[in-house]
Amino acid sequence: MNVACYLTAAAERAPSKIAVLYPVGREGSGRIAYNAMTFQQLDEESDRYAHGLRNIGIGRGCRVLLMVPPGIEFLALTFALFKIGAVLILIDPGMGKGHLLQCIGEVEPQALVAVPLAHALKAVYRKYFKEVRHAVTAGRRWFWGGPTLAQVREKVWSRFPPAPVGSEDPAAILFTTGSTGIPKGVLYLHGMVDAQIQSIQGHYQIKGDDVGLPAFPPFAFFCVAMGTTCVLPYMDPTKPAEVDPEAILPPIQDYRVTYSFGSPAFWNRVGHYCAERGIRLPSVKKILLAGAPVPGIVLSRLREILPVGADSHTPYGATEALPVTSVSGSEILAETLHLSNQGAGICVGRPLAGIALKIIRISDEVLPAWDEALALPPTEIGEIIVKGPVVTREYYKREAQTALAKIRDGEFIWHRMGDVGYLDERGRLWFCGRKNHRVTTNTKTLFTVQCEAIFNQHPDVFRSALVGVGPKGSQRPVVIIEPKAGKMAARGEDAKRFTQELFRLGGQNELTRDIKDILFHPAFPVDFRHNSKIIREKLALWAEEKIRGSAGSLRPEAFDRAQPRAQGSKAPWRGKSSQ
Repeated sequence: MNVACYLTAAAERAPSKIAVLYPVGREGSGRIAYNAMTFQQLDEESDRYAHGLRNIGIGRGCRVLLMVPPGIEFLALTFALFKIGAVLILIDPGMGKGHLLQCIGEVEPQALVAVPLAHALKAVYRKYFKEVRHAVTAGRRWFWGGPTLAQVREKVWSRFPPAPVGSEDPAAILFTTGSTGIPKGVLYLHGMVDAQIQSIQGHYQIKGDDVGLPAFPPFAFFCVAMGTTCVLPYMDPTKPAEVDPEAILPPIQDYRVTYSFGSPAFWNRVGHYCAERGIRLPSVKKILLAGAPVPGIVLSRLREILPVGADSHTPYGATEALPVTSVSGSEILAETLHLSNQGAGICVGRPLAGIALKIIRISDEVLPAWDEALALPPTEIGEIIVKGPVVTREYYKREAQTALAKIRDGEFIWHRMGDVGYLDERGRLWFCGRKNHRVTTNTKTLFTVQCEAIFNQHPDVFRSALVGVGPKGSQRPVVIIEPKAGKMAARGEDAKRFTQELFRLGGQNELTRDIKDILFHPAFPVDFRHNSKIIREKLALWAEEKIRGSAGSLRPEAFDRAQPRAQGSKAPWRGKSSQ
């Protein structure tokens, strides 16, 4: 089924129901003003765009790079392109000009529907846009040719018949952030997008009378496709960690939002604001957090501001496979958080319906075919692999990366998530970090999420990052600390005390006892999409410079080495890697 049919079906069921509430500026009082568009209006708007775009030559299978801001226009164009049967290309410009141009050149768009700045980029860097035959400007056209979006849009409405695509036909190419390597184009099929809609709606029991607030722009598509009213927040989507809670809370309260999707950074800021002021969100039933591990304090705050019976949820997945597993905030707080704080990793829940998940021996090599001998038993740390209807089959025009990330199993494909973790005896997945971020010393393998949790228990630590300095197999583990605001100790006794406390904390756990270097960093580099994922590659280079120059590193030999040993009982996980 063409996934654009979800919008048309919703419009036929409830034509006058509000599909989208979108911000249009501030009122005189300073409050954000919103306009509304019904499902019938949105469906008809997408029809107008679909007719106009097809009339200028954009047809089925045409690769269309869409670069317009999140909003009502973006949604209407997304559904219009799906109706045509075009292949939607989405590249986040926040990845930087170099990566952006590389991605554009790689995917070779045949049409460009974009804001003026993107067209200016096309005029300057022509070789990356050499296949573009149709260019439409969203906004004012400058010195280049082609129609504007307003000129393309059909003035008189008529029904646009959606292209009769199949489940194996391409729907979109979405690029990964590149925060852990090269950005890669992930090929989405109509069947996969359909499965994602069904999985999200079914697992989280989202009903037609729900109202969603997506703090991550692409999720607005799912809100509408599920037939729910979508409230677009007034925010800079590239800076969720800096969101203004006073712009977010009024629409949640005014429009009685029942569910929301956002990054941990977004809900850390909004939750902290609510907790400080005693604000509760009585209409909200569920909050979905994804993009990075969710700190326990964020889940605790959400528990306090949500009504009885409501809960937070942390779906686990990636651009290549989403959603894969999920766990509720209440289960984490009641059963797993105390183990995470001891270095067990982060519990991300059980596989969703239709998802097969296994743990295999860690390998950096291509695994061309599935072999049961690769699988590891419960509690043993290894690579996470998944298969199912929401799992993509390939990277666009990247055969080498596809070969590394996929394992063929008859007619099915296993995707290697690039993460490490283990299954507990109850079938829950525990995330221990990215495979490429593991630190291999002469004697052991250290996993980032496990080790960082130990140091994060210090009351003055905002977050930490484990990196390796030196060649794999003989790396020197270094922990980098980002202190909380106002806790960045200057050199001297305060710095020594802070570091000594951290070494003693690390010395209490067998996972971190051998770490001998600690560095302090004022503000970690994070991904541009969620503002939550730590870019450890940059920190590793920074740490290497610091260690090499013997600046900023504090070693335990400078202090009292009397550190308490880890006590007694064996942990409920093995802490043993597959290497």
